[in-house]
Amino acid sequence: MTARVALVTGGMGGIGTAICRRLASANGNAVVANCLPGYAHKDAWLEQMRAEGFDNVHAAEGDVADFESSGEMVGRIDSEIGRVDILINNAGIVRDNTLHKMSPMDWTAVINTNLNSAFNVTKHVLDSMCERGWGRIVNLSSVNGQRGQFGQTNYSAAKAGIHGFAKALAQEVVKKGVTVNSVSPGYVATDLVRSIRKDVLERIVAGIPMGRLADPAEIAGLIAYLTSEEAGYITGANIAINGGMYMS
Repeated sequence: MTARVALVTGGMGGIGTAICRRLASANGNAVVANCLPGYAHKDAWLEQMRAEGFDNVHAAEGDVADFESSGEMVGRIDSEIGRVDILINNAGIVRDNTLHKMSPMDWTAVINTNLNSAFNVTKHVLDSMCERGWGRIVNLSSVNGQRGQFGQTNYSAAKAGIHGFAKALAQEVVKKGVTVNSVSPGYVATDLVRSIRKDVLERIVAGIPMGRLADPAEIAGLIAYLTSEEAGYITGANIAINGGMYMS
């Protein structure tokens, strides 16, 4: 099978790192982990990847919430590594609060990073994928984009928007050899989730029918399949991976 170039936005977080590891293990793919410009832990993250034997993992700085910065990042990847074949729109932040207390800044920051970033990056790689007749785009959504969540109007709106983005774009490029899908994880055992106050986390886990958090590698495994040749007949889909929290 052909080695590809994969770009993972927010690639140095808990889920992003698992995705990078999995994609780098498949078919000799070159994997590029995006991070914000000046990210303090970039070098240490790359050293850890090298220590694990992933010499095919690279870093690319760029603010995916900004269209021009995203374009500059993709341009550097094209010239230094190769044109992007696989795009994982994974970047995301939270700024939780009830709408009554939510500031315009917190609303805009989440929409820009979690939803607008999908446009900002996809726009710069899509034409090349279509010209070459092959591409895989997977967007990270959330169970809370399906069911909503108290205190997350910004986050839930952005993650629900990811579904519409994937379904519409899938129709535009379905005959070009490019598939577009979204994945909706539930609560995943990342450092961020584990840092939740113990009693709150216990209530979250108690509400998951499977009785545990997801392992990041489980999310990465699903994404790896969706980016494979074997998944070429799946497009416009949203796949839930939430331990039974929400079934639709």
